[in-house]
Amino acid sequence: MRVKLTELCPLAWRSSLEGVLVGAVGETIERRLLEETRAGHTYYPEPHRIFASLGDLAPASVRVVILGQDPYHGAGQATGRAFEVQCGQSLPPSLRNIRAMLARDVGHRVAEHFNIGHWSKQGVLLLNTVLTVRAGEPESHRSFGWQSVTDQIIEVVARDVSPTVFLLWGGHAQKKESLIRGPQNLILKAPHPSPLSAYRGFFECRHFSRANQWLTSHGVPQILWDSVE
Repeated sequence: MRVKLTELCPLAWRSSLEGVLVGAVGETIERRLLEETRAGHTYYPEPHRIFASLGDLAPASVRVVILGQDPYHGAGQATGRAFEVQCGQSLPPSLRNIRAMLARDVGHRVAEHFNIGHWSKQGVLLLNTVLTVRAGEPESHRSFGWQSVTDQIIEVVARDVSPTVFLLWGGHAQKKESLIRGPQNLILKAPHPSPLSAYRGFFECRHFSRANQWLTSHGVPQILWDSVE
């Protein structure tokens, strides 16, 4: 069955994304996903989770954006939110390093599972720049057209007049800096939390507390980063 992106997209975002989802980009993505299925390939996350990162949010309610690259490619891992892993799965290395940085930054020992998806209820958008991946093959869907969709999401959030913090970890995320304009937006950059690069300064970046300092200085409630359950 062909995935219909406009039907999967949360209602609060449809008017902002409709142009790209129903145009040539959206048609290409739908066709490529159908080809994957017909060829016997599994992809993650499941269709109903593709836009999970947007599910608890409206564009104007986003206070912090954390950008990832593409979903986890192992069975039962991907949730549709960047860096989050499904309950019952062991934490991937990058997520363990995010937990370690949080503990160092805010001085709170967080739970073993570290369910960061709950941050979305406070206005944190955990957005991968590519929204699907073939099982066992990282970056396999990078040519599908997803970045046109996620660039639009970033621009929609950045255009809103509400104060917003963008946490750009690693070179891939930092390439999106040009999409983020306006004094209402704060950009914080650090190395990626991957074990290959986290030692270059990620653990010391204090992005969680720095984001809160900026939000509160602009009259916006801080994020309770240690609330992950």
